[in-house]
Amino acid sequence: MLNRRTLRIKAMQTLFAYKQSQEANYALALDFIAETFSPDLNSMEVQDKEQLKKDKAEASKIFKTHFEEKDYQAEADNNIESVVEEAIRDYHKRNLKDQKHFNKTMIQEAEKIVDRYILILLLIVEFADLAEKDHKLNQTTFVKNLLIKAIRFNKSVETLSLRRNLNWSNETDHLRQWFKDILKTDEKYKEYVKLENASFKDDQEIVLHIAKNIIFKNELIEGFMEESDINWDEDRAIIKSLVTKTLKSIPEEDVNEEFELQELSYNWEDDKTFFQKLFEESIKVEEAYNSLIAEKTKNWDIERIAATDKVIIEMAIAEMINFPSIPVKVTINEYIEVAKRYSTPKSKVFINGVLDVIAGELENRGVIRKSGRGLIDNK
Repeated sequence: MLNRRTLRIKAMQTLFAYKQSQEANYALALDFIAETFSPDLNSMEVQDKEQLKKDKAEASKIFKTHFEEKDYQAEADNNIESVVEEAIRDYHKRNLKDQKHFNKTMIQEAEKIVDRYILILLLIVEFADLAEKDHKLNQTTFVKNLLIKAIRFNKSVETLSLRRNLNWSNETDHLRQWFKDILKTDEKYKEYVKLENASFKDDQEIVLHIAKNIIFKNELIEGFMEESDINWDEDRAIIKSLVTKTLKSIPEEDVNEEFELQELSYNWEDDKTFFQKLFEESIKVEEAYNSLIAEKTKNWDIERIAATDKVIIEMAIAEMINFPSIPVKVTINEYIEVAKRYSTPKSKVFINGVLDVIAGELENRGVIRKSGRGLIDNK
């Protein structure tokens, strides 16, 4: 199940990507200035190359000084400043477009976890279909597996697979290879198909075995999943949990009844709001609190602080300010855990110290105001 820590990690990764796009947009703006003040090779007029070179240098200097000012305006009849104004305007337009793109795609990518979850359930059904067509080994026991039957005829699985176009129809070669070289050679599977009267427990154990020890462990299948889904390594544990919980939840006494699919999170609508707001507010923090971060890290060169650490600090500030129900200590501890996994070995100590000082100052200023559960341990 998707939890808040995972959402923080996904937001961090998205913010990191967004910052890289900002750098690219910055470079594009400077390229625009350079191109504008380059000699026009198609012009019949004499080009003053030295003056163009000076103008380019001056425009680049002004841009680097004022690029963060969204409302920058050129003085009338000043060609250099007019070019800078256009470069700054286009820079911020590209950033806004990228921000909307990343905001949208990070939600889509998170929701694709459900797609992978359904595809794994359908993969088990595909194995049963191949077993039925295979005449070299009697696999009737597997074909008649009660849990596979329950998945096959589950309305929710059917609806989602149709709505999202989830199927294995384009992977027949992979399916056959996995079935022949992996499943059929598995000792537990060979023992299972020999059973004449498999019990519900037998059916459940083999399906869980296929899910946990074959689909989520075999190198060939894992390799395919990683190639087809860039987030597989990150989301693998969540998908595995959804699949195994589903297979364990199908009741023996009502095996022919509809079973409920696992939810992506306890309350996806609330979590989605948290996810999006955290991303959006973290972007604002850099502009609003960069000087404060610089001040509190004065013993560190802010330009040399690990990029991941800077993103983590900005996210923590955004969360402390914008989510009154989350205690400050919870926020700090969560981002220390993120730093342990994604940043440098010394980052957790650095981030803990910086956030503790910044939190204290923002609380004294009245910027951080907690309520309800957010007041717990908030000393």
